Amino acid sequence: MSVFPATAAAKARERRGAAAPATSRGQRAAYLFIAPLGLGFAVFYFWPLLQTFYFSFTEFGAFGGHTFIGTDNYVRVVRDVTVWQALGNTLIYSLIGLTGLPVAIVVAALLNRRGLRGVAVYRALYFVPFVTLPVAVGLVWNWLYNGDFGLLNEVLNRFGAERRYWVSDPSTAVFAIGMVMVWSTTGYYLIIFMAGIKGIPRDYYEAAELDGAGALRRFFTITLPLLSPTIFFASVICMINSLQTFDLIYIMMGETNPAIGDTQSVVGLFYKWAFVENAQGAAAALAFLLMLLIAALTYLQFRLQKRWVHYA
Repeated sequence: MSVFPATAAAKARERRGAAAPATSRGQRAAYLFIAPLGLGFAVFYFWPLLQTFYFSFTEFGAFGGHTFIGTDNYVRVVRDVTVWQALGNTLIYSLIGLTGLPVAIVVAALLNRRGLRGVAVYRALYFVPFVTLPVAVGLVWNWLYNGDFGLLNEVLNRFGAERRYWVSDPSTAVFAIGMVMVWSTTGYYLIIFMAGIKGIPRDYYEAAELDGAGALRRFFTITLPLLSPTIFFASVICMINSLQTFDLIYIMMGETNPAIGDTQSVVGLFYKWAFVENAQGAAAALAFLLMLLIAALTYLQFRLQKRWVHYA
């Protein structure tokens, strides 16, 4: 009987034995590199999440301390009319925020044209509102919306339109704030879409031009389908950010605005309960339910993306 097969098997086992320590060392190195991120996630995200969930079943006393009260906070959240009104306002903000994505896509496509000069300048001008502090944005737009001497009313008055108190009128306040949100975030999504468009091979556009396709046809048959993964990512981020909006509303509305109830978001109501009314337990329940809502809508977006997102 030949001994060569046995020798070959022995060598194979030796190679596997030598590869196993190398693989384990590589895995240990990988875990070592992600350990700081994992530790930070556990300390600043996972642990506060568990604390919030626990506090949502408690009631805080006026001088500290808390007692377990079961699901009373969740019952309060479900039965409170202001919660549903704030939720409706938040969903409106989210829908208005999503309208900024088509604008960013069109502008990104225009700025990616060959031969266009000053692209960096336009890109910076669009991005400046996003990096501007929400306090400054809110103060400037409060002046623009001012019903007595605001610039917007001055322009509309020249065309015969009546002056309006845009931020104080319940019928227009939500949409006025929503438009400021779109204005301040369009530049962020513009940068994302410009990067996505640059990742589309130029061969597709050149082939379409040879076939006689115009600019609009190339946009709808090449740019949009191949940009769909980027659009999906931006829509998820936009939805999550819109559902958590607070600072801009707080700055623009203040505390004495008559339309504050018609513009209050869920996070704004959370702030009111937690830091004004000292109802931290109910605020924790509201925050936890908002997290579940964001998770559910995000999951729905991931499920629906299979129908319209095209991965090259």
